Amino acid sequence: MFESIESHAQHVVEFVRVHEPWAAPIVFALAFGESLAFISLLIPAWAALVGIGVLISHGNLNFWPIWVAGSVGAALGDWLSYWLGVKLGPPVAHIWPLSRHPELLPKGETFVKRWGPLAIFIGRFFGPLRASVPLVAGIFRMPVWEFQIANFSSAFVWAAVLLTLGDVVGKLISWAWG
Repeated sequence: MFESIESHAQHVVEFVRVHEPWAAPIVFALAFGESLAFISLLIPAWAALVGIGVLISHGNLNFWPIWVAGSVGAALGDWLSYWLGVKLGPPVAHIWPLSRHPELLPKGETFVKRWGPLAIFIGRFFGPLRASVPLVAGIFRMPVWEFQIANFSSAFVWAAVLLTLGDVVGKLISWAWG
């Protein structure tokens, strides 16, 4: 599986390198997909975002529009997941792929009840939680403003961390082999 993630990320990063004007829309779509319930289990976009951060370090891309695109994409993905949780409620557990991972919603519920809005922020940085926490917050009716404040603030931090990690790695590579 790791090879497929690495291969997928390399293809995306190479496409962005060759087609720089598409960088922001691609980063938006990757972050949206990675933050959207159900889809996030299938799209490991974090590796591509780190790779795109390496392109930023080489001066090929401007950090600011890429960061905003990734942040807004991630926040909108979580917002839609929250909305799906509100609209579908607990029966969402019977929809694929959650039906194949019945432990995700109870774990998410425990996590959200324990940490409140901070769960949204923390969950953004951990794979399976990223998929389930916003959905669970909607199912169990976390107040919308508490959710959105945690959602947008965590999305901007998450995108900055991934892109900056790539930027730092790129600079280290240039320094070591430059």
